[in-house]
Amino acid sequence: MNKTELQSKSRDPQPEVVTAEASGLQSTSTALLRYLALMALAALPLLFLAKDPYWLNIIAFTYLMAGLAAAWNIIGGFGGQFSLGHGVFFGIGAYVTAIATTRYGLSPWLVMVSGATLAALVAMLISWPTFRLRGPFFAIATMAFNEVAFVLANHFDNYTGGPRGIMIPFKASLENMIFRERWQYAVLMFAFVALVVGISVWLRRTRLGYYLLAVREDEDSARASGIPVLSIKLQGMALSAFLTALGGTLFTMYVRFIDPPTLFTLQDVGVKFALLSLIGGVGTIAGPLLGAALIVPFENFLRAELAASLPGMNLAILGLLMVLAALFMKRGVVGAFEDLVRKLKGKGNSQGQGNSKKGGH
Repeated sequence: MNKTELQSKSRDPQPEVVTAEASGLQSTSTALLRYLALMALAALPLLFLAKDPYWLNIIAFTYLMAGLAAAWNIIGGFGGQFSLGHGVFFGIGAYVTAIATTRYGLSPWLVMVSGATLAALVAMLISWPTFRLRGPFFAIATMAFNEVAFVLANHFDNYTGGPRGIMIPFKASLENMIFRERWQYAVLMFAFVALVVGISVWLRRTRLGYYLLAVREDEDSARASGIPVLSIKLQGMALSAFLTALGGTLFTMYVRFIDPPTLFTLQDVGVKFALLSLIGGVGTIAGPLLGAALIVPFENFLRAELAASLPGMNLAILGLLMVLAALFMKRGVVGAFEDLVRKLKGKGNSQGQGNSKKGGH
């Protein structure tokens, strides 16, 4: 290589190193810091209201529903598959735990993973045919599975207790996952939501997470690019069902009584998970938590104020909120906030450019 070639190569521009921030992706340290900040913010109500039994009950349910909404968000938000049948997986976790603890004296800590694994297998089994449907047809099919589970739970009363339900005796101990103080349940529910949100943060940085997002944006293009669409959907649904069944176990040991209406009522279970994610921001990390923080306390307030005078009005108001959110906040509260920040930054940049032009003149 002569001197002229060396000089020309030295003048060639060096390849630019693309950082995670420049490509729109968060670095691992940034994602971890945001996750820890989100969990610290979520823990504040528990720290400030730890001595109030009424609020502790609301906080515990808020954490539980936030975790369940985040579990639904894995397939409904990241994968774009609007499922209304997650009550099936919730019920599997609940009934496996209740039957194992009351009939066989097993600790719920031992059986909760077994119940969640069974829920994941059932999810793949029933999703394999339904994933060939799209849009509202898929949602209706999953809703039908929820109704089938309701009928089966009533019919096989030798195992599920049928309409009588299953009552779990109060035997307070850590082994039995039964506690005397409400704050202990609240801490357990907080650990659950921290686990599910942590898995969601991790999932967004994995190949499965990227594939789920690709399927959500354009399923046909994802298939054409070589992504195994059906396999990715099944994996996402299995993970979502597994985490939902864990929430069913925690719910069972908290209320210590389950029956088919409690587990499979569509507006209280199947739709609720989706509702919280939609209002908070479907497909985002913080959306399910924010949706639960807004809706669960508000729902308890409506039920306390309107249950006696106007029965059912609380459900009507929640339904109206869902319609308004779908009309005016299609990306939820988190999306609306991000749009506002983007507009403010755009105005700031345009004003800065205008000032620089004036200064140049």
